[in-house]
Amino acid sequence: MAITREKTWRAALVEAIDPSPGDSILDIGAGTGSLAMALHAECPGIRYIGIDPDAEAIRRARKKIAELEGDIRFHEGFFSANKNYFGEPPNKIVSSLVLHQVPLAEKRRIIAQAKKVLAPGGLLFIADYGLQRGVQRLLFRSTVQALDGVEDTQPNADGIIQLLLNEAEFSSISEDRRIETPTGTITLYRARQ
Repeated sequence: MAITREKTWRAALVEAIDPSPGDSILDIGAGTGSLAMALHAECPGIRYIGIDPDAEAIRRARKKIAELEGDIRFHEGFFSANKNYFGEPPNKIVSSLVLHQVPLAEKRRIIAQAKKVLAPGGLLFIADYGLQRGVQRLLFRSTVQALDGVEDTQPNADGIIQLLLNEAEFSSISEDRRIETPTGTITLYRARQ
């Protein structure tokens, strides 16, 4: 979607993930499979599993990848550390534009369980609305919060993602990039297990 500068932040996310042959990448909130397509285009040798609770989104994702060769799968449902998605821990987990839509307790659960599921030394990548400052805060209020409400989105605007990553005790955490959009700032986070 142009209003979120999706092509810009998604390309930056793929660059940060730096997919390599043999990577096992778990995508929490895979939606219609756009990130799967971008990761596969960058490196067809990855193993990818996308999870999303939206049956229609999963149907569309499966249709998108039908002609691709490689190990790309989608599962309908919610992410859980109790599920063995690959038969071994993934070395990379990604979540994009999911956390701002869920309650604080769910944000905390997703991040904590991602740390639990990752292979030793594995990486978590998050692309989502982070701390909003100045004009970006006003844009966020007039777009994202007008559509999605304030209760679940405000913690993101106040910078909760960085705090939750710290709380989950990732060994290193960085803010790789901040991308200003007409809907607010989307931040790319990287955290090592």
